Amino acid sequence: MAKKLRRTAAFAALARAMTSGARGGPSLGKRLAALPRMIKATARREYDGGLRLALMVAATAYVASPVDLVPEAFLALFGLADDALMITWLAGSVLAETERFLEWERRRETVIPGYVVH
Repeated sequence: MAKKLRRTAAFAALARAMTSGARGGPSLGKRLAALPRMIKATARREYDGGLRLALMVAATAYVASPVDLVPEAFLALFGLADDALMITWLAGSVLAETERFLEWERRRETVIPGYVVH
């Protein structure tokens, strides 16, 4: 059930991103420019996107893997369908996560760094 909800959320994010220009959401250029910052913030453990980033890397490796070429050779349409589904999920996930990251950056700008004294 949770897997289906995540998949649905990724597809919904893809659809939202395709129409976000009309609603004032971040442009595709801003989202793609945010990727290196998101990776750095995740590596520094400032941003909590580690697992999602790992899943995106795994999906990219799956699509780019030469091992996956064998199903396309034998199961042409079905082999390409799994790649198309994975690419669609990956695109939706990247768009959703970069939107989440950009929102995190905006909220972070309003926080004054310091310590809480009790």
